[in-house]
Amino acid sequence: MKIDLRSDTVTKPTKGMLEAILSANVGDDVYKEDPTVNELEERLANMFGMDQALFFPSGSMANQAGLKLHTNPGEQVICDKYAHIYNYEGGGASFNSGISCKLVDGHRGMFTAEQAKASINPPDFYHSPLTSLIAIENTTNKGGGACWDFEELKRIKAVANEHNLGYHLDGARLWNALVAKNESPKQYGELFDTISVCLSKGLGCPIGSVLLGNSELMKGAIRVRKILGGGMRQVGFLASAGLYALDNHIDRLAEDHKKAIEIGAMLSQLNAVKVVEPIETNIIIFELESHIDATEFTQKLADNDIHIIGMGSNKLRIVTHLDYTDAMHERVMDVFSGLV
Repeated sequence: MKIDLRSDTVTKPTKGMLEAILSANVGDDVYKEDPTVNELEERLANMFGMDQALFFPSGSMANQAGLKLHTNPGEQVICDKYAHIYNYEGGGASFNSGISCKLVDGHRGMFTAEQAKASINPPDFYHSPLTSLIAIENTTNKGGGACWDFEELKRIKAVANEHNLGYHLDGARLWNALVAKNESPKQYGELFDTISVCLSKGLGCPIGSVLLGNSELMKGAIRVRKILGGGMRQVGFLASAGLYALDNHIDRLAEDHKKAIEIGAMLSQLNAVKVVEPIETNIIIFELESHIDATEFTQKLADNDIHIIGMGSNKLRIVTHLDYTDAMHERVMDVFSGLV
Protein backbone atom coordinates (compact mmCIF):
# COMPACT_ATOMS: atom_id res chain seq x y z
CA MET A 1 0.00 0.00 0.00
CA LYS A 2 1.20 3.49 -0.84
CA ILE A 3 1.68 5.67 2.24
CA ASP A 4 1.75 9.34 1.28
CA LEU A 5 2.93 11.57 4.12
CA ARG A 6 4.11 14.53 2.04
CA SER A 7 1.20 16.72 3.12
CA ASP A 8 -2.32 16.71 4.53
CA THR A 9 -3.45 18.01 1.13
CA VAL A 10 -3.20 14.53 -0.46
CA THR A 11 -6.43 13.23 1.10
CA LYS A 12 -9.42 12.09 -0.93
CA PRO A 13 -13.09 12.59 0.03
CA THR A 14 -14.55 9.94 2.33
CA LYS A 15 -17.65 7.97 1.34
CA GLY A 16 -19.82 10.19 3.53
CA MET A 17 -18.32 13.32 2.02
CA LEU A 18 -18.90 12.02 -1.52
CA GLU A 19 -22.54 11.33 -0.67
CA ALA A 20 -22.87 14.90 0.65
CA ILE A 21 -21.31 16.25 -2.56
CA LEU A 22 -23.64 14.23 -4.79
CA SER A 23 -26.75 15.35 -2.90
CA ALA A 24 -25.81 19.05 -2.69
CA ASN A 25 -28.40 21.69 -3.52
CA VAL A 26 -26.60 24.10 -5.85
CA GLY A 27 -27.03 27.39 -7.69
CA ASP A 28 -24.90 30.07 -9.32
CA ASP A 29 -22.53 31.40 -6.66
CA VAL A 30 -21.33 34.32 -8.78
CA TYR A 31 -24.89 35.60 -8.37
CA LYS A 32 -24.70 34.50 -4.68
CA GLU A 33 -27.53 32.04 -5.45
CA ASP A 34 -25.88 28.82 -4.35
CA PRO A 35 -27.72 27.85 -1.15
CA THR A 36 -25.04 25.42 0.03
CA VAL A 37 -22.24 27.95 -0.33
CA ASN A 38 -24.36 30.51 1.47
CA GLU A 39 -25.00 27.98 4.26
CA LEU A 40 -21.28 27.21 4.63
CA GLU A 41 -20.33 30.89 4.71
CA GLU A 42 -23.03 31.70 7.25
CA ARG A 43 -22.08 28.75 9.43
CA LEU A 44 -18.40 29.68 9.51
CA ALA A 45 -19.16 33.33 10.17
CA ASN A 46 -21.30 32.24 13.13
CA MET A 47 -18.64 29.80 14.36
CA PHE A 48 -16.06 32.57 14.52
CA GLY A 49 -18.47 35.29 15.56
CA MET A 50 -17.53 37.38 12.53
CA ASP A 51 -19.75 39.39 10.23
CA GLN A 52 -19.16 37.75 6.87
CA ALA A 53 -17.44 34.84 5.15
CA LEU A 54 -16.55 34.21 1.50
CA PHE A 55 -15.63 30.91 -0.17
CA PHE A 56 -12.38 30.76 -2.17
CA PRO A 57 -10.90 27.99 -4.33
CA SER A 58 -7.58 28.05 -2.46
CA GLY A 59 -5.95 29.18 0.77
CA SER A 60 -3.38 31.22 -1.11
CA MET A 61 -6.13 33.16 -2.88
CA ALA A 62 -7.97 33.74 0.40
CA ASN A 63 -4.78 35.05 1.99
CA GLN A 64 -4.01 37.22 -1.01
CA ALA A 65 -7.48 38.74 -0.84
CA GLY A 66 -6.99 39.37 2.86
CA LEU A 67 -3.72 41.21 2.19
CA LYS A 68 -5.38 43.26 -0.55
CA LEU A 69 -8.28 44.31 1.67
CA HIS A 70 -5.91 45.66 4.34
CA THR A 71 -3.33 47.45 2.20
CA ASN A 72 -2.56 49.85 -0.61
CA PRO A 73 0.30 49.51 -3.11
CA GLY A 74 3.64 50.56 -1.66
CA GLU A 75 2.70 49.58 1.90
CA GLN A 76 4.13 46.80 4.05
CA VAL A 77 2.94 43.77 5.99
CA ILE A 78 4.78 42.46 9.05
CA CYS A 79 5.14 38.67 9.06
CA ASP A 80 7.53 35.99 10.22
CA LYS A 81 10.40 34.91 7.98
CA TYR A 82 8.74 31.46 7.80
CA ALA A 83 5.33 32.87 6.85
CA HIS A 84 3.36 31.10 4.13
CA ILE A 85 2.34 34.43 2.57
CA TYR A 86 6.04 35.18 2.01
CA ASN A 87 7.52 31.77 1.21
CA TYR A 88 4.81 29.77 -0.53
CA GLU A 89 2.40 32.06 -2.37
CA GLY A 90 4.50 32.81 -5.43
CA GLY A 91 5.35 36.38 -4.52
CA GLY A 92 1.66 37.20 -4.60
CA ALA A 93 1.92 39.94 -1.98
CA SER A 94 4.03 42.03 -4.34
CA PHE A 95 2.31 40.93 -7.56
CA ASN A 96 -1.31 41.24 -6.46
CA SER A 97 -1.17 44.01 -3.87
CA GLY A 98 2.09 45.84 -4.64
CA ILE A 99 3.23 45.48 -1.04
CA SER A 100 6.43 44.29 0.63
CA CYS A 101 6.96 42.01 3.61
CA LYS A 102 8.85 43.10 6.71
CA LEU A 103 10.26 39.79 7.92
CA VAL A 104 10.54 39.11 11.64
CA ASP A 105 13.21 36.71 12.88
CA GLY A 106 10.86 34.70 15.07
CA HIS A 107 11.00 31.22 16.55
CA ARG A 108 9.41 28.38 14.55
CA GLY A 109 7.32 30.88 12.61
CA MET A 110 6.17 32.82 15.67
CA PHE A 111 7.25 36.22 16.98
CA THR A 112 6.51 38.40 19.97
CA ALA A 113 4.56 41.61 20.41
CA GLU A 114 7.84 43.40 21.11
CA GLN A 115 9.25 42.18 17.80
CA ALA A 116 6.10 43.25 15.99
CA LYS A 117 6.28 46.72 17.50
CA ALA A 118 9.96 47.06 16.62
CA SER A 119 9.13 46.16 12.99
CA ILE A 120 6.71 49.05 12.46
CA ASN A 121 8.12 51.76 10.23
CA PRO A 122 7.66 55.35 11.52
CA PRO A 123 4.51 56.56 9.70
CA ASP A 124 5.92 60.04 9.10
CA PHE A 125 9.21 58.72 7.64
CA TYR A 126 8.24 58.68 3.97
CA HIS A 127 11.48 57.00 2.87
CA SER A 128 10.27 53.62 4.16
CA PRO A 129 7.08 51.73 3.30
CA LEU A 130 4.03 52.53 5.38
CA THR A 131 3.29 49.62 7.72
CA SER A 132 -0.40 48.75 7.47
CA LEU A 133 -0.83 45.10 8.50
CA ILE A 134 0.42 42.37 10.83
CA ALA A 135 -0.08 38.81 9.55
CA ILE A 136 0.44 35.63 11.54
CA GLU A 137 0.09 31.94 10.64
CA ASN A 138 -1.38 29.37 13.04
CA THR A 139 -0.32 26.60 13.00
CA THR A 140 3.00 27.40 11.37
CA ASN A 141 3.73 25.24 8.35
CA LYS A 142 7.48 25.79 8.06
CA GLY A 143 7.66 25.96 11.84
CA GLY A 144 6.55 22.33 12.11
CA GLY A 145 2.90 22.72 13.05
CA ALA A 146 3.67 24.93 16.04
CA CYS A 147 0.77 26.64 17.84
CA TRP A 148 0.91 30.26 18.93
CA ASP A 149 0.42 31.26 22.55
CA PHE A 150 -2.98 32.95 22.55
CA GLU A 151 -1.88 35.48 25.15
CA GLU A 152 0.93 36.56 22.82
CA LEU A 153 -1.58 36.95 20.00
CA LYS A 154 -3.60 39.26 22.27
CA ARG A 155 -0.50 41.32 23.00
CA ILE A 156 0.20 41.64 19.26
CA LYS A 157 -3.41 42.75 18.78
CA ALA A 158 -2.81 45.54 21.29
CA VAL A 159 0.20 46.64 19.22
CA ALA A 160 -1.91 46.60 16.06
CA ASN A 161 -4.62 48.68 17.72
CA GLU A 162 -2.10 51.16 19.12
CA HIS A 163 -0.66 51.77 15.67
CA ASN A 164 -3.89 51.48 13.68
CA LEU A 165 -2.75 48.35 11.83
CA GLY A 166 -4.83 45.53 10.39
CA TYR A 167 -4.50 42.04 11.87
CA HIS A 168 -4.77 39.01 9.57
CA LEU A 169 -4.64 35.32 10.47
CA ASP A 170 -3.54 32.72 7.96
CA GLY A 171 -5.45 29.90 9.62
CA ALA A 172 -4.86 27.19 7.03
CA ARG A 173 -4.29 24.71 9.85
CA LEU A 174 -6.10 26.63 12.56
CA TRP A 175 -8.36 23.62 13.12
CA ASN A 176 -5.31 21.68 14.34
CA ALA A 177 -4.42 24.45 16.77
CA LEU A 178 -7.98 24.63 18.10
CA VAL A 179 -7.98 20.90 18.84
CA ALA A 180 -4.44 20.78 20.21
CA LYS A 181 -4.92 23.74 22.56
CA ASN A 182 -8.63 23.35 23.30
CA GLU A 183 -9.39 26.80 21.98
CA SER A 184 -12.55 28.07 20.28
CA PRO A 185 -13.14 29.73 16.91
CA LYS A 186 -14.85 32.68 18.61
CA GLN A 187 -11.65 33.48 20.54
CA TYR A 188 -9.94 34.08 17.22
CA GLY A 189 -12.90 35.86 15.68
CA GLU A 190 -12.82 38.39 18.51
CA LEU A 191 -9.12 39.04 17.95
CA PHE A 192 -8.50 39.22 14.20
CA ASP A 193 -9.84 41.55 11.53
CA THR A 194 -9.64 38.86 8.85
CA ILE A 195 -9.10 35.09 9.05
CA SER A 196 -8.58 32.54 6.31
CA VAL A 197 -9.40 28.91 7.11
CA CYS A 198 -8.65 25.93 4.89
CA LEU A 199 -11.03 23.03 4.31
CA SER A 200 -8.71 20.92 2.13
CA LYS A 201 -5.91 20.18 4.60
CA GLY A 202 -6.75 18.59 7.95
CA LEU A 203 -10.48 18.52 7.24
CA GLY A 204 -10.04 16.43 4.10
CA CYS A 205 -12.09 18.37 1.54
CA PRO A 206 -11.07 18.24 -2.14
CA ILE A 207 -10.84 22.02 -2.42
CA GLY A 208 -11.69 25.24 -0.67
CA SER A 209 -10.83 27.93 1.84
CA VAL A 210 -12.95 30.62 3.42
CA LEU A 211 -12.06 34.23 4.27
CA LEU A 212 -13.83 35.76 7.26
CA GLY A 213 -13.94 39.35 8.43
CA ASN A 214 -15.96 42.31 9.55
CA SER A 215 -18.51 43.77 7.16
CA GLU A 216 -16.54 46.96 6.50
CA LEU A 217 -13.51 45.04 5.23
CA MET A 218 -15.42 42.22 3.57
CA LYS A 219 -17.59 44.46 1.39
CA GLY A 220 -14.65 44.56 -1.04
CA ALA A 221 -13.81 40.86 -0.79
CA ILE A 222 -16.05 39.58 -3.56
CA ARG A 223 -14.62 42.16 -5.98
CA VAL A 224 -11.07 41.15 -5.06
CA ARG A 225 -11.99 37.47 -5.52
CA LYS A 226 -13.33 38.30 -8.98
CA ILE A 227 -10.15 40.18 -9.90
CA LEU A 228 -8.06 37.21 -8.80
CA GLY A 229 -10.19 34.87 -10.92
CA GLY A 230 -11.87 33.12 -8.03
CA GLY A 231 -15.53 33.47 -8.95
CA MET A 232 -17.12 30.02 -9.40
CA ARG A 233 -20.58 28.80 -10.36
CA GLN A 234 -22.20 25.66 -8.88
CA VAL A 235 -19.62 25.51 -6.13
CA GLY A 236 -22.13 24.11 -3.66
CA PHE A 237 -20.80 20.67 -4.55
CA LEU A 238 -17.55 21.75 -2.89
CA ALA A 239 -19.20 23.69 -0.08
CA SER A 240 -21.20 20.59 0.87
CA ALA A 241 -17.89 18.81 1.47
CA GLY A 242 -16.95 21.65 3.81
CA LEU A 243 -20.19 21.35 5.77
CA TYR A 244 -19.68 17.61 6.08
CA ALA A 245 -16.11 18.13 7.29
CA LEU A 246 -17.17 20.63 9.93
CA ASP A 247 -19.58 18.02 11.29
CA ASN A 248 -17.29 15.00 11.09
CA HIS A 249 -13.60 15.80 10.75
CA ILE A 250 -12.57 18.34 13.40
CA ASP A 251 -12.42 16.29 16.59
CA ARG A 252 -10.61 13.44 14.84
CA LEU A 253 -7.60 15.71 14.22
CA ALA A 254 -6.40 14.57 17.66
CA GLU A 255 -5.72 11.16 16.08
CA ASP A 256 -3.36 12.75 13.56
CA HIS A 257 -1.55 14.57 16.36
CA LYS A 258 -1.13 11.36 18.36
CA LYS A 259 0.34 9.49 15.40
CA ALA A 260 2.70 12.38 14.63
CA ILE A 261 4.04 12.30 18.20
CA GLU A 262 4.57 8.54 17.96
CA ILE A 263 6.47 8.91 14.67
CA GLY A 264 8.60 11.65 16.20
CA ALA A 265 9.49 9.43 19.15
CA MET A 266 10.59 6.67 16.78
CA LEU A 267 12.62 9.08 14.62
CA SER A 268 14.47 10.36 17.69
CA GLN A 269 15.89 6.85 18.12
CA LEU A 270 17.47 6.76 14.65
CA ASN A 271 21.22 7.31 14.47
CA ALA A 272 20.70 9.05 11.14
CA VAL A 273 18.50 11.72 12.72
CA LYS A 274 20.22 14.70 14.29
CA VAL A 275 17.14 16.33 15.79
CA VAL A 276 13.35 16.08 15.73
CA GLU A 277 11.67 19.44 16.17
CA PRO A 278 8.95 19.71 18.85
CA ILE A 279 5.65 18.19 17.70
CA GLU A 280 2.37 19.82 18.70
CA THR A 281 0.03 18.90 15.87
CA ASN A 282 0.28 16.83 12.68
CA ILE A 283 3.61 18.00 11.22
CA ILE A 284 6.96 16.39 11.96
CA ILE A 285 10.14 18.16 10.83
CA PHE A 286 13.41 16.39 11.46
CA GLU A 287 17.00 17.00 10.46
CA LEU A 288 19.39 14.28 9.37
CA GLU A 289 23.00 14.06 10.48
CA SER A 290 25.33 15.94 8.13
CA HIS A 291 26.88 12.73 6.74
CA ILE A 292 23.47 11.33 5.76
CA ASP A 293 22.23 12.11 2.24
CA ALA A 294 18.61 13.27 2.43
CA THR A 295 17.83 12.06 -1.09
CA GLU A 296 19.10 8.57 -0.31
CA PHE A 297 17.15 8.53 2.96
CA THR A 298 13.87 9.50 1.29
CA GLN A 299 14.51 7.00 -1.51
CA LYS A 300 14.96 4.23 1.06
CA LEU A 301 11.54 5.14 2.43
CA ALA A 302 10.08 5.35 -1.08
CA ASP A 303 11.37 1.83 -1.75
CA ASN A 304 9.06 0.82 1.10
CA ASP A 305 6.26 2.88 -0.51
CA ILE A 306 6.49 5.57 2.21
CA HIS A 307 6.64 9.03 0.70
CA ILE A 308 7.78 12.17 2.54
CA ILE A 309 9.11 15.55 1.44
CA GLY A 310 12.41 17.42 1.71
CA MET A 311 12.67 20.98 3.01
CA GLY A 312 16.31 21.68 2.22
CA SER A 313 19.30 21.85 4.59
CA ASN A 314 18.97 18.10 5.28
CA LYS A 315 15.54 18.66 6.82
CA LEU A 316 12.61 16.40 6.00
CA ARG A 317 8.88 16.70 6.70
CA ILE A 318 6.16 14.20 7.50
CA VAL A 319 2.49 15.17 7.77
CA THR A 320 -0.20 12.89 9.19
CA HIS A 321 -3.76 13.20 7.90
CA LEU A 322 -7.24 11.76 7.44
CA ASP A 323 -6.17 9.08 4.94
CA TYR A 324 -3.26 7.86 7.07
CA THR A 325 -4.81 4.74 8.58
CA ASP A 326 -3.86 2.70 11.64
CA ALA A 327 -2.52 -0.03 9.34
CA MET A 328 -0.34 2.49 7.53
CA HIS A 329 0.89 3.80 10.86
CA GLU A 330 1.92 0.32 11.94
CA ARG A 331 3.79 -0.14 8.67
CA VAL A 332 5.62 3.19 9.05
CA MET A 333 6.60 2.41 12.62
CA ASP A 334 7.87 -1.02 11.54
CA VAL A 335 9.98 0.45 8.73
CA PHE A 336 11.51 3.10 11.00
CA SER A 337 12.09 0.48 13.67
CA GLY A 338 14.12 -1.47 11.14
CA LEU A 339 16.32 1.58 10.60
CA VAL A 340 17.19 1.97 14.28
